[in-house]
Amino acid sequence: MSTVTRVYAGRLRGMQVRGPDTDVIGRVRDIVVSIRPDGRSSRALGLVVELVNNRRIFLPMLRVAAIEPGDITLVSGSVSLRAFQSRAGELTIMGDMVGSRVHTDDPEFPQLHERSLEIADVELERTRTRDWVISRVAVFGERPKFGRSPQLFIIPWANIHGVTAGGVGVSDSTAEIIAEFADMRPADVANALADLPRRQREQVAAELNDERLADILQELPDDDQAELIEALGIERAADVLEEMDPDDAADLLGELPDTKAEVLLDLMDPEESAPVRRLMSFSPDTVGALMTPEPLILSPQTTVAEALAHARNPDLPTSLASLIFVVRPPTSTPTGRYLGCVHLQKLLREPPSTLIAGILDPDLPPLYADDDQETAARYFATYNLVCGPVLDEDKHLIGAVAVDDLLDHMLPEDWRETGFRQEGNNG
Repeated sequence: MSTVTRVYAGRLRGMQVRGPDTDVIGRVRDIVVSIRPDGRSSRALGLVVELVNNRRIFLPMLRVAAIEPGDITLVSGSVSLRAFQSRAGELTIMGDMVGSRVHTDDPEFPQLHERSLEIADVELERTRTRDWVISRVAVFGERPKFGRSPQLFIIPWANIHGVTAGGVGVSDSTAEIIAEFADMRPADVANALADLPRRQREQVAAELNDERLADILQELPDDDQAELIEALGIERAADVLEEMDPDDAADLLGELPDTKAEVLLDLMDPEESAPVRRLMSFSPDTVGALMTPEPLILSPQTTVAEALAHARNPDLPTSLASLIFVVRPPTSTPTGRYLGCVHLQKLLREPPSTLIAGILDPDLPPLYADDDQETAARYFATYNLVCGPVLDEDKHLIGAVAVDDLLDHMLPEDWRETGFRQEGNNG
């Protein structure tokens, strides 16, 4: 069955959503979009899906494998059951846009200029980067008398005006700031966020979704992280901490009073808080405090093809994707006995059916949790790596340390404020 690359929101509404096993998960009720200013591409963020129990959830567009004429198929059958809640900077097509009034300057339809037009439907198009963006808008002109059908016009999105991140015909500074941040890297958003007045910074943080806010918090200076997490409600703060990398969550909690940190840890899901607690038990200046307990860990029976598939995970930082660690089960940290590692470059040179157990580098020495930061720096310089294994005394893998986390701690405390290129040093 052919895959759809252009579709109107009205067509999507009511379509069945299926997991990869073809089981029906629910039906589409709306589409959430991020409106960008100045005619820039406005993306569809996800679908509002009504489950069989009438609960409405948000399903990110990245989870959509294909939109077909009959239904929508997901990449994975697992979905978050958290109830959908609209946020500033986000609009729904059917709920907020359809039926609203806009205007156009499309040169193809000069007769429509300076007239109020009603949005009838919104077309989405899939791009080469797999994003879905608003491409065109169907609008009604004046409704004729005597019950005749109104004339429909199809206008390019770039020629539609009156829709902002705050809504149709609405100006909302917080929503527009969030929309401006939509396609920026977390580090760049963190820099822009730090320049906002404190109250506005807190308003923006309150409206960002948990995952996005977690990514941005990890790029802020320690003091700013603590300030923002303190400004959130206690339960929301725990939710955001669950989305952060365990080592970053541990660093942030270390900036808070002990009693507040303990309350937040208790509110977190035990599976998420356990690795954070382990990291907080290490001295701040050691490798143990810098490592992540969630590197790429596989069993020796894994094939090269399977290992490469794991390394392609877009949620895995590039530094951690560069090295695959192989252990005896269990593969969750602390693991079974550590057997060795294999670099991504070596995987690319081996036949797909090869077992990774046969291509390990067992001679690469590990780091240990109580090694200091200088030892880790010498390790990376010696072996030309950006990631290294961290073992305990019994040869179990307990995590991995990445060079970016090491640099974050070795640079001066104010390096985020000064940026990667200090003023006056542009050579």
